[in-house]
Amino acid sequence: MSRQKRIFARKGFLIPAGVVLVAAGVAAPLVAHHAFGAEFDRNAPVRLQGRIVKLEWVNPHTWIHLEIDNEDGSTEVWAVEGGTPNVLLRRGLRRDCLQPGTEIIVDGYQAKDHSLNRANGRDVTFTDGSKIFLGSSGTGAPYEEELLKARREQGRC
Repeated sequence: MSRQKRIFARKGFLIPAGVVLVAAGVAAPLVAHHAFGAEFDRNAPVRLQGRIVKLEWVNPHTWIHLEIDNEDGSTEVWAVEGGTPNVLLRRGLRRDCLQPGTEIIVDGYQAKDHSLNRANGRDVTFTDGSKIFLGSSGTGAPYEEELLKARREQGRC
């Protein structure tokens, strides 16, 4: 085989190999995004009541960190995953509604690793009794349009 044909043969191999490597690199972040069932336990519902200590209003999921008072007087911080900021905004939940110190109740599901203080939030309930769907799974999440309109008229979060 001539030198020119050997170089072409190597290039013919390198180009497809390079394409495969680039495709794998692009696909890796897509695989990293998890489904609810990959991380959270649908058979372990939790109800967390506490004060917000930190809010992460970031993609792909918001995170609300709540300080919970235990029965023995100790406290612990739970990280609660919510929907994307854009989805929550469309449901009427603004970032300024979740300021540190705000008392809320979150209903959701605990992480599969029960040793972690982490949950996926379904609903957030404010002290005035109003509730917003916080869930991160699916689109077209249910919320009452009339409730959202009334909250806006009253200037509430």
